[in-house]
Amino acid sequence: MAFLKILEQTRQIINSYLTKNNITDINFTVEPSKPGFGDITCNIAFLLAKKLQKNPHDISQEIVEFCSKELGNYIQSITAHPAGHINFELDFTNFSKSILEESQSPNYCDMNIGNSKKIIVEHTSVNPNKALHIGHVRNIVIGDIITRILKKVNYDVQVLNYVDDSGLQVADLIIGFKYCGFSEESPNNEKFDHYCGDTVYVGTTEKYTNDKDLESKRHEVLKSIEDVNTETSKFAQKITRKVLNAQLKTVWNLGVTYDCLNFESQIIHSRLWENIFSKLKSENLVKLEKVGKNEGCWVISSKNEDDKILVRSNGVATYIAKDIPYAAWKLGIINDPFNYKIFTTQENNQTLYETTLDEHDTDISKLNFSGDKVITVIDNRQIRLQKIVTDLMRRFTGSDSYVHLGYESVTLSSNTASILGLEATDKSVQMSGRKGFYVDADLILGNLHDKIYNESKNRNSGLNDSELNSIAKSVSVGTIRYEMIKPDLDKIITFDLETSLKIEGDTCSYIQYSYARAMRILEKSNDLTTSVDFSNFTSQFEINLIKKIAMYDIQVTDAAKNLSPKVIARYCYDLAVAFSSFYEHVMVLNAESDELIKSRLLLVHSFSLTLSNALSLLGIDSPSRM
Repeated sequence: MAFLKILEQTRQIINSYLTKNNITDINFTVEPSKPGFGDITCNIAFLLAKKLQKNPHDISQEIVEFCSKELGNYIQSITAHPAGHINFELDFTNFSKSILEESQSPNYCDMNIGNSKKIIVEHTSVNPNKALHIGHVRNIVIGDIITRILKKVNYDVQVLNYVDDSGLQVADLIIGFKYCGFSEESPNNEKFDHYCGDTVYVGTTEKYTNDKDLESKRHEVLKSIEDVNTETSKFAQKITRKVLNAQLKTVWNLGVTYDCLNFESQIIHSRLWENIFSKLKSENLVKLEKVGKNEGCWVISSKNEDDKILVRSNGVATYIAKDIPYAAWKLGIINDPFNYKIFTTQENNQTLYETTLDEHDTDISKLNFSGDKVITVIDNRQIRLQKIVTDLMRRFTGSDSYVHLGYESVTLSSNTASILGLEATDKSVQMSGRKGFYVDADLILGNLHDKIYNESKNRNSGLNDSELNSIAKSVSVGTIRYEMIKPDLDKIITFDLETSLKIEGDTCSYIQYSYARAMRILEKSNDLTTSVDFSNFTSQFEINLIKKIAMYDIQVTDAAKNLSPKVIARYCYDLAVAFSSFYEHVMVLNAESDELIKSRLLLVHSFSLTLSNALSLLGIDSPSRM
């Protein structure tokens, strides 16, 4: 009986009063209460006060009197607070028994909110010309955690990565290799995405300022890339896939996988645009302007804003048109023109597919990567464009089936900028791949790994190198993932290299350490059973911890419905804090009786399972040693 079910039973108790009094259409809340208001509180009296022309306290007393005979197994008492709240006290023996027994299941708090509905999550979409930096990591981690949360509540989720392999950034790489003398092989076994971004891309960009002929070659190369039959296009595909393979190694190191890669070059040649444009016209979602400033243009009409030009009078589609066919394809609004082949096998042995237009170059003719709903993770700098696409998809489907999950950027602290040799006049510095300054994701993960490895070695002299590396990877990956979703998505993260390496305070390592503490207790005893006396839980520290364990289903529901990774991050931290208080104030293995030891061991075990389950939604490991 997790907390959501108890809240629903409490709601039914209130509804029995409303039914008897023929009261309908009252949208009241039943929720876990703040200190001083019992265990559960309800606001029904305030909502009825105006309707019944009575004082909220008088109404609450009347409800309490009526409902006190129908409390069920999990509610011990009901009281009317002087302010008007109706407060419920739990029968803690029954409550503890239910929560601690249910939490032993690996499927604890699995829910069927999604009912197997198909959802497409698209994230990452990094240009294949450079290594991933810390800003890209925020996008990747958000997308991956949203995927994990939605799967937890029984959505059928597939993950896509849109690869822009036909833009100026790719053209710049080709210019660098063909005209600027850069070798196609990275020196000294340097990771190829690092080499392309830090050396070739930056170096080529710098040469444009002094070589005007090179600038003209850039546009020639860009045009040639768009023709799949040219040698330049084939060379570009070779280079971009080589960069992409290097980027994927970083992504896998973060514990992230995809189902399919979608290449922009193929989308351009797939005739998706022609098909969606025809559909837009047939359904009168665009119009041809015959007079005024937009004469000869195809526009999307808007009631509250200026019309958006989709196709200019010269027949050239605007940048807005780029995302529309892809969005429609993801929702299954237009037919799928692609076949599919295996790109690679990922580190978790999951197959990664890619789109192909070559019907002969395929491993499987058709897969289905469209969904009933699409969530695209893109930073808020594109919020205007994404609003246009979202509104247009709503006109097609008649529902909010296309969701832009936006987030703010990651900037560098002035201290970090200084460490990197950059001039910082403000408190934070915006990263720029073109200028060559950013915090490389591989570098951060490496620094974190080394620091944690050394600290773990100092604390655990008996661990071998393999064990220390395992701890270091778990904590380093967990740290960077936690830092990316700890703030609200609409908050800018100012990333500081030195601060991120600390392992104190509201950090992933603090949470992981609480798990390791619990495991050390459990390792010292073999006396683990669910046959305990649940009335033994009497201290406030035990009660608080059990309540936190019980709140898991509420937090998962909240995170899934609001697409909020922070909810789970905050829950993991609060759960760890509750355990730390329990650990500091309550004896477990040295408790006064065997029965009390058994009871508290069960509580510790329930905590460890719940925290591990919650951390897995964040893509974070639960190491038993740190």
